[in-house]
Amino acid sequence: MTIQKYCKADEPRLFDLLKEEGEEWIDYHGELGRNKYTRALETSVVYVAYDGDVLCGYARCREDSGFGLYVYDLLVKKSYRGRQLGKMLVAQAAADYAQQPVYVMSDVDPYYEKQGYQRVGSIFEVV
Repeated sequence: MTIQKYCKADEPRLFDLLKEEGEEWIDYHGELGRNKYTRALETSVVYVAYDGDVLCGYARCREDSGFGLYVYDLLVKKSYRGRQLGKMLVAQAAADYAQQPVYVMSDVDPYYEKQGYQRVGSIFEVV
């Protein structure tokens, strides 16, 4: 398993992952959202996880001028869940931005609570 920074060559596999998730991610991979999300990926800090040539997870973050790194999107391929891959992706972001707090924007609160992240208002801080 390797975690690396996203590059344009990862785009087809990342969109395949989004499509596998179906309607929940349609705003990102659907006809109306794909171009917009491609631009968002280009202006974000993105990490991808590979198992060989299988893109099995990713995290999309935005850095806020030293005030914090915000994880906007975190997704792990269904067949890879339960292997701590999401935690590893967030840990890589936290390591690369160790000089500032890392926050997770969440709509899956129980997952982040299980990871031990602390709730700060309506977001979670990675500690």
